Amino acid sequence: MATSTDATRDAAPAGFAVELNALNPIPESERKGRPATLFWPWFGANVSVLGLGYGAYLLGYGISFAQATIVGILGIVISFLLCGFIAIAGKRGSAPTMVLSRAAFGVNGNRLSSLISWVLTVGWETVLAALAVLATSTVLSALGWGGGTPTKIVSLIVVVVLVIGAGVFGFDIVMRLQVIITVVTGVLTVVYFVLVAGHIHWGAVTALPAGSFPAVIGGLVLMMTGFGLGWVNAAADYSRYLPRSARSGGIVFWTTLGGSVAPLVLFFFGMLLAGSSKTLNTAINGDPIGALATILPTWFLIPFAIVAVLGLIGGAALDIYSSGLSLLSIGVRIPRYAAAGVDGVIMIIGAVYIVFFAGDFIYTFEGFLITLGVPIAAWAGVMLADILLRRKEYDQPALYDPRGRYGSVRWLPVALVVVGTAIGWGLVTNTYASWLTWQGYLLGPLGLGGVKGDWAGANLGVILALLIGFVGTLFSAGAVRRQEGGER
Repeated sequence: MATSTDATRDAAPAGFAVELNALNPIPESERKGRPATLFWPWFGANVSVLGLGYGAYLLGYGISFAQATIVGILGIVISFLLCGFIAIAGKRGSAPTMVLSRAAFGVNGNRLSSLISWVLTVGWETVLAALAVLATSTVLSALGWGGGTPTKIVSLIVVVVLVIGAGVFGFDIVMRLQVIITVVTGVLTVVYFVLVAGHIHWGAVTALPAGSFPAVIGGLVLMMTGFGLGWVNAAADYSRYLPRSARSGGIVFWTTLGGSVAPLVLFFFGMLLAGSSKTLNTAINGDPIGALATILPTWFLIPFAIVAVLGLIGGAALDIYSSGLSLLSIGVRIPRYAAAGVDGVIMIIGAVYIVFFAGDFIYTFEGFLITLGVPIAAWAGVMLADILLRRKEYDQPALYDPRGRYGSVRWLPVALVVVGTAIGWGLVTNTYASWLTWQGYLLGPLGLGGVKGDWAGANLGVILALLIGFVGTLFSAGAVRRQEGGER
């Protein structure tokens, strides 16, 4: 059972300047900054070369350049706008996202949400760390400096030290790291664009035939799950340090802008490159970093490696910080820095599997995105509606006490996530990932053509899960009002 001890600070190990705050509300004396400071972590975590790969992934749905452009813009901006709205809760309650969602689900009922959040963030940090290792190996191999197993092992050690170090030391280190990553990767990415611009052939790109409506929806879902929906469960972890006087509109704006601006440019440029060459398009789907490195002059391979690795590390650093907070919110009783260490060990195991044993990257990656995108979309729908319905700031002590106004378990929101996930998984498919072929079980009964029909790749389950969580929670407006009046 969660108790008020969750609200206390961790004790730092002697000699380490680690962040002392864990699940506790941030004291007023430590609340600082302006909404504009949110730009740095969100930009730094999303200025990843992986964003270029999404252009190829999107065209893989068989849609035209114009369709892909519209879908990409909508998917990226809308998904990060959801992050912006959830970030408002951080200012109101000054606690991590997975503590604030206890108001919607109950102090103990929220354990399910925390578990989903933990799996998602650990999965993301693992994928990003593995890609950073592969990027380093690919570039060094292209330079003739080796790219085999020893290189990958050394690269993995370096990446792990940086990522776990950021997670252990906490908020201030993560924020400083993201500023550095933003500046370095921003400049070098512009240079990359200039160097490979000659590989873009507008005629080939604009000649791509238009795709069906289900294919367009499938592309939209991919962009939403690949970007903002992968961050919603951590959206308030950084805004919780802002003073209460910070404008909510500013929080939404800077979170959305910081998260969206780099992916918008990267995906568009990646789409131009992939649409210009079938060979490059195919290569990006198999090894996005390696494929993008093949079209560079030799002298820029080292700067490209810096761009690729720093961008991926930036995302992994945010993930490991938030995954540690999610692990604590499940009920694990260890210090925050130890939770980051535990997640780091899992990240290492997962990265080793991806780097040394996994097959085609894109199929494993898409399967991960869509499968976890369904329950996190249902959770986001509940959380967004709950934030919309609330008119008062959170009762901080009640967030840590199952006997308080938020109660132990609020069954309707929990049921909405369970039902939304069950229905959502029935309307998504991952036919190329053998361990996920059980999905899509509702496509046939609902007359949508089954797992091989036109609607199979639309992955409607993600959008439907979001709507189930949101609309269902709106019907509980009376319960939220009673909560704010002091009733359980």
